[in-house]
Amino acid sequence: MKQKYFLLSIIISAGIIVAKTASAVCPVCIVAVGTGLGFSRWLNVDDIISSLWIGALLVSVSWWTIIWLNKKGWEFKFQKVVIPAAYYLLTLVPLYYVGIAGHPQNRIFGIDKILFGSIAGTVIFILSIWFHNFLKTKNNGKSFFQYQKVVLPVSILLIISLILWRMI
Repeated sequence: MKQKYFLLSIIISAGIIVAKTASAVCPVCIVAVGTGLGFSRWLNVDDIISSLWIGALLVSVSWWTIIWLNKKGWEFKFQKVVIPAAYYLLTLVPLYYVGIAGHPQNRIFGIDKILFGSIAGTVIFILSIWFHNFLKTKNNGKSFFQYQKVVLPVSILLIISLILWRMI
């Protein structure tokens, strides 16, 4: 039990430290998604739900990195493809290598739960950011409420996680 608390505190601390030192799209969002992922693994939540948060976190970190590189003047051709691909590969391949992903009994719709959930989390997170931007456009470029950019994606991920949890 102490290991779980230690791991969770490391995840939260790392997110807070990184969020303070980098100027990103949404550091609070990355910390919130990372915390959600930490809680889901800590609570032994099904892999499809955990991987929803993995997908969302990978999108966040990818956007964060691209913006950081652009601010440093280190833009390169195809960075919007290369950087996310690198993050996804560096996250998912080790999960397969150590046996967390790829188990034949850990599938949904014939697809590995971690891969399926990561893809779903990616799509859900991107759509929730799109929804935030759509709402801002309808409100003369302003959010309807404080931290809307964080609350919408995290709330939508949480709601879908709860729905999946009830179904599985």
